[in-house]
Amino acid sequence: MKKIKNIAIIAHVDHGKTTLIDAALKQAGVFRENQKVAERVMDSTDLERERGITIFSKNAAISYGDYKINIVDTPGHADFGGEVQRILKMVDSVLLLVDAFEGPMPQTKYVLKKSLEQGLHPVVVINKIDRPNARPDEVLNDVFDLFVELNADESQLDFPVIYASAKEGIARYELDDTNIDLKPLFETIIKHVKEPEGDVSGTLQFFTSAISYDSYIGKIGTGKIHNGSIKQGQEVMLLKKNGESVLYKVTRVFVYNGLKRDSVKEAFAGDIVSLAGLETIDVGETVSDKENPMPLPSIDIDEPTLAMTFLVNDSPFAGNEGKYVTSRHVWERLQKELLTNVSLRVEETGTKNAFMVKGRGALQLSILIENMRREGYEFQVSKPEVILKYIDDEKCEPMELAVIDVAEEFSGVVIEMFGQRKGELKNMISGTSGYTRLEFHIPSRSLIGFNNELLTSTRGTAILNHSFNGYEPYKGEMRRKTKGVLIALEPGTSVAFGLFNLQERGTLFLGPGIPVYAGMIVGEHCKENDLVVNPCKTKKLTNMRSSGADEAVRLTPPRQFSLEQALEYIEDDELLEITPRNIRMRKKFLDINDRKRAEKLKKAG
Repeated sequence: MKKIKNIAIIAHVDHGKTTLIDAALKQAGVFRENQKVAERVMDSTDLERERGITIFSKNAAISYGDYKINIVDTPGHADFGGEVQRILKMVDSVLLLVDAFEGPMPQTKYVLKKSLEQGLHPVVVINKIDRPNARPDEVLNDVFDLFVELNADESQLDFPVIYASAKEGIARYELDDTNIDLKPLFETIIKHVKEPEGDVSGTLQFFTSAISYDSYIGKIGTGKIHNGSIKQGQEVMLLKKNGESVLYKVTRVFVYNGLKRDSVKEAFAGDIVSLAGLETIDVGETVSDKENPMPLPSIDIDEPTLAMTFLVNDSPFAGNEGKYVTSRHVWERLQKELLTNVSLRVEETGTKNAFMVKGRGALQLSILIENMRREGYEFQVSKPEVILKYIDDEKCEPMELAVIDVAEEFSGVVIEMFGQRKGELKNMISGTSGYTRLEFHIPSRSLIGFNNELLTSTRGTAILNHSFNGYEPYKGEMRRKTKGVLIALEPGTSVAFGLFNLQERGTLFLGPGIPVYAGMIVGEHCKENDLVVNPCKTKKLTNMRSSGADEAVRLTPPRQFSLEQALEYIEDDELLEITPRNIRMRKKFLDINDRKRAEKLKKAG
């Protein structure tokens, strides 16, 4: 049996975690010399490859000398913090990656805080040392300050440091070393990551940190064996979170070898394994000995901060494009998502056709929506709203730590924009290359729909990163979007003539030849009020030809929205219609008279 080291790679988004694992797998001989390997091989889903981000935590293992190193790749985006939290019980240390130019970012602080709370001793990797304007020494000082800020103890402050370029596959003890491999990184892991605790001869205790599915063997629970050993065919007791105990037989035991899962007869304490045959196993549950069951403490996942209503599609185009359209279909799919997504909550509402979905951020919810539409689901969603809490009888709201890197000449514009949204400037650092870094403490609701406006006002030079930073007393009302929308008057197909006449009224969201229905949003009005228009209006034929009859109609290209942009754009009285082929914005009340009635009731109430 090989000695084992269990480690997770944590960092802010795009600091190079998955690229470093790619290099480690290649240098550890996981792939054949002539094997064609995809870039970011750990990002295995379509959405991860398209967006270039890690969404789900994944396992791999490499052999180095007498050791087996189990590596867990984690997401870097703040919305997927639950994925990071659930795997920290599976590992004995973390590699904290920090960009040698950007330094510690909001998510760096979040993931480091969680690992320090677990008592882990991080190994710090200053990555991208080959990047232009890299400042590794300054970044190392910033990392040390962050450890101090997060109340790290003396042993945690004495962290080992490695300088790396994940892209080049290089890790060094000192910046001026000349080696061209990752050997220093492997050696540091062997030397500084503690051995897994646990008694091989003790009572079996396996803690589930992840769930996956296999069409042949069913549900698979992945986690760490904290004590004892487990064999294929062994009868075990599954200790559920609700206090229930269920007897099961383990049909398969898998260990990780490179990126593959290998079936074994027996696995021992300290190793990360996957178990099949436990049909009702969920994240945070313990598998133990059937004679002497002993549960492990469950994981505490941070509560959701954002909520969104998922509704059955009731537009005139309902059922034309989707395969799964009923409330039962939507409910079952959301329940299935709960099995693997530990930071998501799904609740029934007062009506049978609407469900409340709570998550950690707009990106997390948009990933769920995108996956559902690709699977053939058709539904509607409301505007995201923050979840308010009452703490000691005081109304409180979620706050964010926001970091903006922006061209120097726009720093005043950004400070003004954040000030209007109840943002409080905490720090301002003049960076290199004419950029300034601004740090704000701001309500989460202020950032919904803000990114587009920020990019427009700074001519695309602003880069915004933010992460949840606790609850604080409610900051009061704030002004929202200043422009109204153009709403279709009647059903039909948009025509160039009708759209041409609307161009002076605002910005169009569609071109000619697009089916529309009454109440559908077709553009943005140049004024504050909503305006009902007719994009389907055609030119009337007469027996007299006007002088401009044959003039070509010139249309400005319509404004296109991604799913995230559309979610941020809609208002409280609007919905987003999601189908496998289209994303449409619409009013909640399609009929103009219903909208007027609702507006009167709102003013009266």
